[in-house]
Amino acid sequence: MVARVIPVDPFDLVVFGATGDLARRKILPALWQRFAEGQMPPEARIIGAARTEQSAADFRQMVSEAFDEFMGDKAPEPAARADFLERLDYVAVEATGDEGWAELASKLRDGVVRAFYFSVGPSLFGPLAAGLGKYGMVTPETRIVVEKPFGNDLETARALNQTLAAHFTETQIYRIDHYLGKETVQNLMAVRFGNILFEPLWNARFVDHVQITVAETVGVGGRGPYYDKSGAMRDMVQNHLMQLLCLIAMEPPHKFEPDAVRDEKLKVIHALDPVEPQHVVRGQYAGGAATPSYRDEVENPASTTESYIALKVGISSWRWKGTPFYLRTGKRLRSRASEIAVIFRDPPHSIFGEDAPWKANMLVIRLQPDEGMTLKVMIKEPGPGGMRLKDVALDMSFAEALGDDMHIPDAYERLIMDVIRGNQTLFMRGDEVEAAWAWTDPIIAHWQKFADRPFAYDPGSSGPDEALKLIHLDQRSWREIR
Repeated sequence: MVARVIPVDPFDLVVFGATGDLARRKILPALWQRFAEGQMPPEARIIGAARTEQSAADFRQMVSEAFDEFMGDKAPEPAARADFLERLDYVAVEATGDEGWAELASKLRDGVVRAFYFSVGPSLFGPLAAGLGKYGMVTPETRIVVEKPFGNDLETARALNQTLAAHFTETQIYRIDHYLGKETVQNLMAVRFGNILFEPLWNARFVDHVQITVAETVGVGGRGPYYDKSGAMRDMVQNHLMQLLCLIAMEPPHKFEPDAVRDEKLKVIHALDPVEPQHVVRGQYAGGAATPSYRDEVENPASTTESYIALKVGISSWRWKGTPFYLRTGKRLRSRASEIAVIFRDPPHSIFGEDAPWKANMLVIRLQPDEGMTLKVMIKEPGPGGMRLKDVALDMSFAEALGDDMHIPDAYERLIMDVIRGNQTLFMRGDEVEAAWAWTDPIIAHWQKFADRPFAYDPGSSGPDEALKLIHLDQRSWREIR
């Protein structure tokens, strides 16, 4: 099966922080894939910008080496690689000074989309935005892309939004969350609003509860200093898991367009109930036979930062009142898995008798790995001798349904092309970010006030035992992480 590729308009894309890990690992390989698929027009230009003093030829060599390092056997062949690298240029720019800005401005063309990707720390967002304005690089067709974290709390998020708003309109600001670029995440809207089958059942009357899980096998690694100031709540729940919850719980927008979708997501965040302290479990991985502990990795023996968190969340709306949402995420867990499980209620009456085995219908959306969806239903077990029920899975993986040879775009591929198109549907709006922090801050404040310490859990497990109790108290159980 061949995906339909719609070319974008000619553009100049400037990647600030082009020598950094994110650019080398994700952004530049994503741009290569869009070039290889024919979506990038011949007139497109990509300009790397960073403090490093180097020539354009040196930058192209760095990009070529990054392809080999991070793309493995999917790295481009020499001829195609050379064709792509011709579109790359480089300028050494001092974000907080004046060096390089005039040269960068001279390389930009009139009459094409101008996009500036801020692949740098949040402390440089303001200086970069000011530099673009000072040197006359802002046009009506200018867009900026900012990476998370979007602040560290409500106060800093508001300050960041105000800084960007001083130089750009909201329609020019693209706050990127790569989770929203995943094909399976986008399919949540297709499944819900493109099929009459599910939408009538998508409410508290028929849904018993929802589980959202993002599990990782890796530790904090080289992100230790950042992560120890952030933790799982700020790093994952406030943005990634919040976005997944919104897509599951939102009302149908009147139209599939940016503000209509984001308006409905914002309503979900405003409807979130305050989380009770007993409905939160924090964990921190201990050391194993072959793995360091969290505290060893962050080089902070007194750290009380969580590497795991589980929450029970309620939504006060007509659609969801009474249906709990259980969220969990953590590092050094049993396996790498991201999924959303919608567990439906049991039928009000079983005609097969009280002793008949029964398992609830369940829709599982797998975000990674093996992207796809599974619908679990009850059927009769084959064979004579009465009516015996058995649950089976109606399973669909993207690889099988769409063909093994089809390239499923990486999240960054989709999102960067959406920036060029001017489509903000999959990007967070400023008020949405602030609302998420307004809900998150009181939870974190409670931990700080009472010096809350996370529970230890073994690496390779499913998290602390206290997380099991959190859901068992409601006569429910977590899906196995596998």
